Amino acid sequence: MNLADLNKVALAMVTPGKGILAADESSGTIKKRFDAIKVESTEENRRDYREMLFRSTEAMSKYVSGVILYDETIWQNGKDGTPLVKLIEQSGAIPGIKVDEGTQGLPQCPGELVTVGLDKLAERLKKYYERGARFAKWRAVIDIGAGIPTMAAINVNAHALARYAALCQAAQIVPIVEPEVLMDGDHDIDRCYDVTQRVLNKTFQELRVQRVELEGMVLKPNMAISGKKCAKQASAEEVAEKTVRLLKACVPAAVPGIAFLSGGQSDEDATAHLNAMNRIGGLPWRLTFSYGRALQAAPQKAWSGRPENIAAGQRAFTHRARMNALASKGEWETGLEKKVA
Repeated sequence: MNLADLNKVALAMVTPGKGILAADESSGTIKKRFDAIKVESTEENRRDYREMLFRSTEAMSKYVSGVILYDETIWQNGKDGTPLVKLIEQSGAIPGIKVDEGTQGLPQCPGELVTVGLDKLAERLKKYYERGARFAKWRAVIDIGAGIPTMAAINVNAHALARYAALCQAAQIVPIVEPEVLMDGDHDIDRCYDVTQRVLNKTFQELRVQRVELEGMVLKPNMAISGKKCAKQASAEEVAEKTVRLLKACVPAAVPGIAFLSGGQSDEDATAHLNAMNRIGGLPWRLTFSYGRALQAAPQKAWSGRPENIAAGQRAFTHRARMNALASKGEWETGLEKKVA
């Protein structure tokens, strides 16, 4: 393992003014997104849609540092035969790959899940590296509800995240470590804060036990945020203040950067929260975005599966990427949303 090279990639992933496009929706998830815009989820349509994003020259070259791909996508070629990974590389962004294989119910823990996919991961990582992937992603899912999360769910998911991260570094791939505390539910921001603190503390304890080099990883956490069904929604300022306090308490300064997930927030909320955090400033790590839906909902709608809408889809993508790029420097404001690119 060459830690200097891993650190270089990790720092490039969190370049100021750029963030990560999460285009790694599973076949089931992208089908739901396509159903909403009345597009059939065929392999060709999925490819055309993602190729449209990767060919958005302005967005990709100016505002995107890396792209997380799904297994299907990393092996696909564009319409003209160019591998999609090459399109990403040509734009100056780094190709990455989602390597977990989804979740299963956790035995003895009703309502809780564990992420699977460690079995043949070492061999898979070698192939992904050869194809051009320089970072990977593994998502652990922690739900908040009556009597959950249990310590068992937190422990088993933190252990798997650290195993995955160690395997990635051995394969010379930067791991994105993603412990996601879900925002579904009616819990308030303080309950989210407490659960996320437990999850992050346990995750970093496991990373140390399994000798993961913190300088060669990127953290992808949720923000401290009110549950979607909570009657009292915290303001952007409160989300920023509590999330920054939480990170300072749990995340070692050796980690090069933190790329937040949007986790079901609206496009504008995800941008506003990131912006408010960067306005606080004086942080040991770079804070940026690794958004899926919050970057893609607008371009998906604009495109709607029609070749004649490709330019409109790319404009919508460039606009959202630019808004989040500004937020990653604390330079976004609501008025800019009206000036669509």
